[in-house]
This record gives sequence, C-alpha cells and structure tokens, in this order.
Amino acid sequence: MSLLYNTGEWFTLEQGGSFRKVELYKMKWPPNIDLDHMKVYAAPYGGPIAVIKDRNSFLKIEGDTSTRQVIRIFNCIGKQISSINWDFGEIVTLGWSCAEELIVVQNDGTIFIYDMFGSFVHKFSVSNDVTDVSEARIFQSASGTGVAAMTGTAKIYVLNNIQDPKSRPLSDLLNITNSQGCWEMVSKDRTTVCVVTQGPDVIVARYGDNALTTPPISLTTDYKSFTLICASFDHQHLALLTNTGCLWMGSSDLRHKYCEFTTGRTERPTQLAWCLDGAPGNETPAVIICYSNMLQIVLTTGESSIYSYDSAVTLVQEMDSVRVISSNSHDLMQRVPSCTKKIFGISISEPASFLFVAHCKFQERSHQSNEYLCLTAGKLRGAVGDCIEAAGYEFDPNTQKSLIRAAYFGKSFLADYNVIEYVRMCKTLKVLNALRDPNVAIPITIRQFEHLQPIVVLDRLMFRKYYGLAMQIAKYLNILEKRILEHWAFQKLAQDKNDDEVARKIAAKFASAGLQQPMSFASVAERAQQIGKIKLAITLLELETKKKLQVPLLLKLGASEKALIAATQSGDIDLIYMALLEMKNTTELAQFHMTIRRYPLAQNLYKKYCQLNSLSTLKDIHSQEDDFLAQAELTLREAQQLGQLDASISDVSGNFRRVGKQIEADLCDEAKKLAKHQKLLNDKHQNQFQGLSLHATVRKLLQLGDVRYAEKLKSEFKLPDRRYWWVRVQTIAESYMWEDLERFSKAKKSPIGYEPFVEVCLRQQNIQEAKKYLPRCSEDTKLKWYLRASCYAEAANIAFMQKDIESLLKILDYCASDATLLSTVQNMILQVSEKK
Repeated sequence: MSLLYNTGEWFTLEQGGSFRKVELYKMKWPPNIDLDHMKVYAAPYGGPIAVIKDRNSFLKIEGDTSTRQVIRIFNCIGKQISSINWDFGEIVTLGWSCAEELIVVQNDGTIFIYDMFGSFVHKFSVSNDVTDVSEARIFQSASGTGVAAMTGTAKIYVLNNIQDPKSRPLSDLLNITNSQGCWEMVSKDRTTVCVVTQGPDVIVARYGDNALTTPPISLTTDYKSFTLICASFDHQHLALLTNTGCLWMGSSDLRHKYCEFTTGRTERPTQLAWCLDGAPGNETPAVIICYSNMLQIVLTTGESSIYSYDSAVTLVQEMDSVRVISSNSHDLMQRVPSCTKKIFGISISEPASFLFVAHCKFQERSHQSNEYLCLTAGKLRGAVGDCIEAAGYEFDPNTQKSLIRAAYFGKSFLADYNVIEYVRMCKTLKVLNALRDPNVAIPITIRQFEHLQPIVVLDRLMFRKYYGLAMQIAKYLNILEKRILEHWAFQKLAQDKNDDEVARKIAAKFASAGLQQPMSFASVAERAQQIGKIKLAITLLELETKKKLQVPLLLKLGASEKALIAATQSGDIDLIYMALLEMKNTTELAQFHMTIRRYPLAQNLYKKYCQLNSLSTLKDIHSQEDDFLAQAELTLREAQQLGQLDASISDVSGNFRRVGKQIEADLCDEAKKLAKHQKLLNDKHQNQFQGLSLHATVRKLLQLGDVRYAEKLKSEFKLPDRRYWWVRVQTIAESYMWEDLERFSKAKKSPIGYEPFVEVCLRQQNIQEAKKYLPRCSEDTKLKWYLRASCYAEAANIAFMQKDIESLLKILDYCASDATLLSTVQNMILQVSEKK
C-alpha cells in the first residue's frame, strides 16, 4: 500500500534505503550577511552559528564599512545573538566546544575562548614554541574538546582538552613538504591520532610513535593527491577525496574499505560530511559531498543522489544526521527511520501503516476503519509501538499529532497495554517542540535529546538565558529547578548594578519558586563575593536559613560579628567556636571582648575555651567584668594546681567577701590557718603535711603519736567529737595498740557508741578483743554485732530474750557443726513458737 503523507522530500536508493530532507527553518539572516563570501562554523546539537568573512573571497566594500574582522554569532534561525570585533591577530579557524563556547585559533598560536554572547572567558597558547599557525582543527575527544594546530614548518601540536591545555607535538618523524595535502584528527578509545595526506600517500601519526604508519589506500582510478578528508561524528569512519574526484570511504583506522565512488567532477568541493543513523547497529552510512551550491549524497554501497541549492551551503555533522545551512533555509538530511518507512513508505503493507489508515478512516467516520484495523490482527501492539516511535522522529507537530492519535486509537483495543512509553513520548515531543520553536531555535532530534539527557538540555537553555522555559521544562519533567534558579541569580549578579534591587529580586524569585525545599542563598552569595560584591554577598547570606552554610562564608567575607550572631542563633557549639576564634584572630582584643559581652552563650563558651587554654586571658575577662566570685574560684583552683594556696588564699577570701559569700570567706581564713599549722608540722615531724585536709592532718598526727597537737587542732578548728573519736579509734586499731584502745574506751563515755570499737577489732581479725566491747553495744544492734563476731550462743540467748524467731532461724543455719548448740536453738525456736 502507498501512503504519500509527508514524503515529498524523500529520495530512495536501491540498497541503502531512503533519505529525506526536512526543512527546519526559513533563515532570517541580516541583510549584510552573504554566505557566498562568509565562513560558517556551527555547533552540533542545534548549537549557535559563528559567521566570519572569508579572507580568500573578494567582497565589495561600500561606504564607510570597516575592514576589520567581525565574528557574528547567530542562533539556528539566523537571528544574531552577539558579535565580536576582532582587534587581535589573524584568525586561522573557529569552532565550538562541547559546552557551546566559541574557540578562536589565531595565527600566533593563541587560543581565545568566548561564550555565545561574545563575552571573553579566557585564553591560552598552543605552546611557547608555536608562533606561526597555518592551519588548525577543533575536535571532540574522550577528554573533552581538543585543538590541533599545524605550524608553518608542518609540525602538529595537539591539545586534547581546552580545560586543561597541555599541548604535545606529534611524531617528529612527520615531514610534510606538499602544502596541497589535507589532514584530520581522529579520537578513538582515548587515543588521538592525526591522519595526514601527502601526495598519494596517507600517513597516520600519533604521539610517542617511533615510526610513522602508512596504510595502503587501494583505489582503482589514478590520482596524484587527496584534496579533502573527513572523519565521521563518532570517529568510526573516514572519507578521502582525490584530486580526480574519486571518493574513498572506509573505517577510521584505514584497514577496511567500504566503497570507492567516482563523482565525475574535478572541481574541489567545499566540504565532506558523514550522515550516520545514530542508533546501535545502524544501517549503511552515507557521505555528503558539498559543492558550491549542490549536495551529492553517496552511500557506502556506491549509490548516490543529488540535491541543488540556490546559494552556498554549509554542512554540520550530527550524531544521527547532517544539517545544511544556506542563505534561505536550514535543513536536516537524515536516513528515514525504519518505523517511519513502515507507515509512510510507498507500497508498504505493514501493521503500523494499516493502523494509521484505520485511524484516518475513523476520523472520516468510514466503515473502512474496521477493515484496516482487522489487518493488524495479532500485530496491533507492535503497530502502536511503531506509531509512537515514528512520532518522535517527526519535526512537524501536525504529523506528530496524527501518529500519536493513531497510537492512542490502537492501544484502546489492547486490554493490558502499558502506557509508560506512550506518556514518555508525549512529554518528550512537547519538550522538543518547545526547543524547536523559532523563538528558541534549538532543532535537536529525539536521539540527540536522549543522548544529551534533559539535564544538559536545561543547561543549554540556561546558557541562552531562557530561564522561564527551562523552569517550565524542569517542572514538566520532574527535575529539580534549583540549578536553574541559581544560574539566573548568577546572571543577575553580573548584569544588574543596583545591589539592593538585585537582592530583593533574588529573594522574591526564590520565595515564589514553590520548591519543596527552600533555595540556598549561600552559593549565590559566594558568587557575589567572587565578583567583588561583598556588601551584596553579606545581604544575601543574611537570608540563608542553613547556618552551617551561612557562618563560614560570613567569616570569609569579614563579617565576623554577623557570623557570631548566626552561630549563636543556631546553637551549634562548633559553629560558635569557629566564629569566636576567627573573630579573635581578625579583631583587636579589646574590641573582641566588648563584642562577645553582648552574646552570653558565645562569651561563656569563650571562657570555657580560655579555662582550658589560657587562664591569664580568663583572669583578664573576669577582672574587666568585676566578676569577683569567678576571680575567687579561678584563683583558688589555680593555687591548688600550683601548690601555692597559702600565698593566694588572702585574695580568694577578699573576693568572696566582696560578693557576700561569708561562709566561703571564713573557710578560706580557716584554710589559711591550717596551712600555717601544716608548715609548722612539716618542720616538726619532717613529714609532708602541706595540702592535706583538716581530717587528714589530724589522722596523720594520730598515726605519728602526736595526740596533743591533734587535740589542739580539734579544739581550734572545732572538729566534732564524733569525727575525732572515729579517727582516733581507727588509728589505734590500725597500729594494733589494743590496750590503748581499751583505755580510750574507758576514758569517758563514747560519743559514737561502742559499735565502732567492735568494727575496728573485727577488721583487724581480733575477735577476742571485739568481745570486750560487745556487751556495751546498744540493745538494738547487739544481736547484729554478736552474729558478725560469730558468737552464736550469745546471739541465740539475745534473740530468745527478744522473742525474735527469724534471727533464731538464721542462727540455726550456722550451728550445723555444733550438735549441742543446734539442739538448744531448736528448743528455743519451739518455745518461742508455742508462746505465740
């Protein structure tokens, strides 16, 4: 079946399939642009177009027109974006980087980088040794965008990445003497080689080779030299054109020959370009030969076709097509996708074609719709998929709608059809149509869109300052818009002069964005700081809600007090210390102390820091604030650490009295008196008393036998009797002076009772001595102490007298080895039980 639908620009070759020419735009060049006398350099993926006057072309100068070179940059519809008045040396070539930056190679070896709006980015040199560049090539490598330059002495220098411009010369063995030769860079598998022609020979040169490679090129026709060479977009294929008009096509390593084609023309073409399919396992590629106003398409099968133009044309290689730029139009040459041929091809009997016709008949309310639909029986799912896929390859919105509606019509008859691919294609087409709109003019294909990914496409919209469209696409595709808003803010910083107005606009835009998470102002403020707008950067940072991002940048900007305020508000100890230490290093000390007094949390943390690192600084702070209590505590702590308590105690006592701490002051006075006694005792006993407490001092005196001085200290410092007796009992028992212990117990009534006497005797394993004091224990505790002394018989009598059956039962457990006592205790238990 034949469907003559949108196929007017198709041409079919017998073995190589069909190609088509799609008109993207009618060009709107300015009146002074004549491409017949211009050189055109276009970026791939629908990028900008740079135009410059051809020095080798004669152009009539009218009026007061300047003769200096001007680089004009246009979008894909011919609308001028910017221009660069070139006041430097002679331009060798132009090109575009993968980031759509303009690369200008000058004859003295200098390489200039500009953005598409004509703003200078940076420059560098090919090499210090290079001052006479005759030709240059700009190519894409695995490392990025590269530049190769050939000097007047035919030496080639290669830079694989302009972001890291490290040049290296190719093989010194390369000796080109024929200026009519041609050369091309081929980057494949992270290796960049130069294919150079010299007369009838082809030479492959690469860095570090000890010998040049000269692969044989087999041609059946005679020739003297090669005039043009072209590598494909993916650097997999190579085309060579001889001076006799014979085209050789083969692999880029020159090992495999695809085809040899005789054009029958001896004039030198202006360009060669490979037209690829762009998909894995692609069909036979083609080469387009560009003459002054004619294109000849040659397949690797040896078939060809011709297209004519009214003016000079320029070819732009793409990953899946070739764009043709002329004075009147901007066209796309590509192989017709197989899914499209299944629908619109001549004499086609495919399910997708029947489905499309069925939908058309359905719209016409014709009964034939059902007949065509029946022809897709069992293959409807594939037909729907073909219609969806074909819609993605179309540039005309009406054709897209027809195909999508046909797919929608077909999927209605499928019960379990998964609509994910259908929805994805609808969204993709909507985005592609927005990009291809003449007001935007980015005519990328669906394969290019999928290769670049939406993030890169959004970046390119941002570079062109289409922020509104980028935001809408990001929302539509569920992509975070933060990067777009940041880029917009960066542009505002660079362009607007009124800082207050810029801050207001940025804050309003960020607030109205409607994001789930609020925008961060830190990155925008950092960019403002980089371009020297310090005041604006501080203003923006005050709007930042994340203190961890805000404080470090405020410190970097010199706004240390604002950073301290933000840090204290966050409550983050690390941030506060960061702000404090930075402020201390950059501010006068007096001013620093006056500032932190206004922020109690920061001041307290600083005091803690000084307590660990600088006590002298902490003293100065307490002195400035008349904080006598803190001074007293600090002096006391320092004196204890240094062992100089007697020298500092007077100051400590005075500071305590200034703040009404009478008890603490009295304690200091007593500590001072004790220190005097300890000094005398050191001299008397030749022992170390310094720094001991009153209790420890008395205990040590008793151990040394100086009871009189111990009692003197007891009386003078009003040591309680109970504490003194405890210390005295313990020291006597530890010295095993049992007679002295007994005399001490009889000296007067014990204020601590006699249980401590029993305890110290038991601690020293002297049960006999403990028995002397057991009868004198109080009735409440006597039973417990008899048990601890293992006097079970006496303990049993006391328990019987107290009628304590639980204690008798406990004693019974200890009497297993004494039958007499066991029997006695059992009788006691029985008697007590009967009485109850």
